[in-house]
Amino acid sequence: MSFSVNRRRLLAGSASLAFAATIPTWASAATRDPRLIVILLRGGLDGLATVAPVGDPDFERQRGGLALKISGDRPALPLDSLFALNPAMPTFKTLYDAKQALFVQAVCIPYRDRSHFDGQDVLESGQPAPGRVNDGWLNRFLASLPGRGDRASGEGLSIAPTTPLIMRGAAPVLGWWPQNIGPASDDLVNRLMDLYGQRDAALQKALAESLRVEALARMGGRNGDRQVKGAAALPPAMRQMVQGAWRLMRQPEGPRIAAMYFDGWDTHANEGPSGGRLAQLLGGLDGALDELRAGLGDIWDSTVVVMITEFGRTVRINGTAGADHGVGTVALLAGGAVKGGRGIYDWPGLADSKLYQNRDLAPTTDLRAVLKGILAEHFEAPAGLLGTTIFPDSAAVKPIAGLVA
Repeated sequence: MSFSVNRRRLLAGSASLAFAATIPTWASAATRDPRLIVILLRGGLDGLATVAPVGDPDFERQRGGLALKISGDRPALPLDSLFALNPAMPTFKTLYDAKQALFVQAVCIPYRDRSHFDGQDVLESGQPAPGRVNDGWLNRFLASLPGRGDRASGEGLSIAPTTPLIMRGAAPVLGWWPQNIGPASDDLVNRLMDLYGQRDAALQKALAESLRVEALARMGGRNGDRQVKGAAALPPAMRQMVQGAWRLMRQPEGPRIAAMYFDGWDTHANEGPSGGRLAQLLGGLDGALDELRAGLGDIWDSTVVVMITEFGRTVRINGTAGADHGVGTVALLAGGAVKGGRGIYDWPGLADSKLYQNRDLAPTTDLRAVLKGILAEHFEAPAGLLGTTIFPDSAAVKPIAGLVA
């Protein structure tokens, strides 16, 4: 197999390996050793097909053939009197019933123009508009965490072929991808180590540390390579990503905050919410949750997983059995640290007069309020920091309280 080395990536990875045993925080959260995993669903998740408002009298009329139902061959899974979950997500339903998952419906970033590029920029930068900065809100949060002595703390983990904007910035971040450094012969590794030892001691050290991280990300650990309940629905690449995440994050000196992204949510045609393409995507996401829960073990109790997207889809279906770029959507939270078993929403309704620009679910909750709520309660981040540095110009957006147990 090929063995690829990128000097900048290795040095950046090496710099981030001096993890503290716990992330120091502003108050008592340090004793809980909190974990946070952010999953970006790139492409615009159809929130109305993920957590469907089956109790809304206008839902089936507006959605037509894409409307989920709580009866039939693949019934949606009831969550409360208004909403039901896509049947492809039984793990999320189990966590919801165990009060370890919740949903926030009719949510959106502060952007309304439906461009993937700009929407993802706002989602990941944390800025109120696209194109303002080259760093992300999660990296700024990492950089803001209090240090311990003269050593920086709060290093993050980026699981992606290239570091996403959300994790770019001043804070050191460990970048890992299943194919970054493939298995190589001992002879090749020894030759490289000898070469770098003679020419570049820093690169030699970085290579050694990166190989160690690769070994940690691939090894079975306490739970081995067991098959979890949702494994059948989990694509191989997605499985490798989440396995690398839990193997690294449960190490005593491993990262505590991670980000990854799953592509493919741009369902313009043949969406298939109950048995087609979208159902397969949601089944993969559900399997990833199951893998994380099983792999993290007792660390799951101090973990919050938040699944977010740049925007939703249109309320009405188009001529190709899909939905076009929309505005309002859903955010999903799961983890042992989540105060779940409920939905959070100010439901605007789906009557024609209630739609945003006569086409979209009207957003009633700013996604930044959700993210601020997680950071405020899980890490006890100060409100002033969240409203200025982490999410600039957002002081008026108050954190949602009660998201974390």
